[in-house]
Amino acid sequence: MTGWSAPARTPEALAAYAAAEKDRAARPDRYRLGTDAVDIVIDRGTRRTGAGVLGDPDQWRPGLQQYLASAEEDGRLNALGAFTAQRTAASRLAARVSIARYLHEHPAAEHRPLRPPIIITGGWRTGTTFLFRLLDRDPRLRAPLPAELGAPWRLPGDLDPDERSRRLAEAAAGPYLLHVLNPAMAIVHDSGPDLPEECVLGMGTTLRNWGFAATTRLDSYANWLAGQDFADEYARHRRMLQILDAGDGRRWVLKAPAHTAELRHVAATYPGACVVQLHRDIVETITSGASLFATYRSTYSDHVDGADVGRFQTEQTELWLRRAVAARASESAVTWLDIQYTDLVADPETTVRRIYAAAQMEPPDIAGMLTEHHRTQPRDGKGKHRYRPEEFGIAPNELRERMRFYTQTLVGE
Repeated sequence: MTGWSAPARTPEALAAYAAAEKDRAARPDRYRLGTDAVDIVIDRGTRRTGAGVLGDPDQWRPGLQQYLASAEEDGRLNALGAFTAQRTAASRLAARVSIARYLHEHPAAEHRPLRPPIIITGGWRTGTTFLFRLLDRDPRLRAPLPAELGAPWRLPGDLDPDERSRRLAEAAAGPYLLHVLNPAMAIVHDSGPDLPEECVLGMGTTLRNWGFAATTRLDSYANWLAGQDFADEYARHRRMLQILDAGDGRRWVLKAPAHTAELRHVAATYPGACVVQLHRDIVETITSGASLFATYRSTYSDHVDGADVGRFQTEQTELWLRRAVAARASESAVTWLDIQYTDLVADPETTVRRIYAAAQMEPPDIAGMLTEHHRTQPRDGKGKHRYRPEEFGIAPNELRERMRFYTQTLVGE
């Protein structure tokens, strides 16, 4: 059996890691994690104005403590990883402050109506990104960009178009750090400032975010999340869209595999939404997802074990899918649509037409959208993503049996 191996680091990346280690020796507080880092992160996130500006501490402090403790105990992080973990927590606190300030200054935003969105979810690596970015080509739909998710108060829907363009250009300036540190990520999951991105980038101002565990080994934090109520987090997600919405009649198209774990809250927050859940062979889904997680984590850790990632990916996928099955059986406030990955690959035009029917929208020129999408974002255009179950300690037959509760209920196998 051959285990998973991290991508080789480029000379440019090695120089960045060495510089971070040198800086950690000189300025250790910037890299501190665990409970000792809580006050440091609060100061960093609030620009030293104190925790009072963050509102009720019961809404965010437990998550902050859990996240920092898990990053220290579970993360196996190098200096860049520790710096990034601390910065992630501080940036979510800073976003909490800035969004609250924006809503205080613009109270009407919180009452802005939103058309029911189209929400794409499903297992990892099931075609969600392809479908999401394809639908964004329809001028009647709108998907959020990374800069909008990260700082919605800087790009509100009523912003002057020229100023919006200037701020987006400013946000996109300079090299995209993730691809500098780990060029293999562009093969596994292409991303960048001009490509629509999933909701988790804009979530976590309560320090509850399933997306955090995608980039960092956070087992105890993920276990804690499993017992948390995400109602407030999704209410904040809606307010983020209300800030960004231009009031021009376009419908939001949203995407995140992490929504699979919280479909009950998705339905409660966005009644009338069309929720598209994609399905792929479960071994392919979990193996490909483990490859994505392992590659991502190798950016921030020098000690990523493929079998450990496979274990985590299997356990988390089972949890998410069990919750999805339960939510689908009890929630009727939204329209549910199941899409098979094989159908999307074999006949994307017919498959996408089903989505428009479920969303009660006239289909556009889908063939033209597909042609333009494949021209600008060709499949395997930056390399082919290769992976094998044995790299992650995955036994296909055992996995299929373990996930039968899902494949028989929602996939129909």
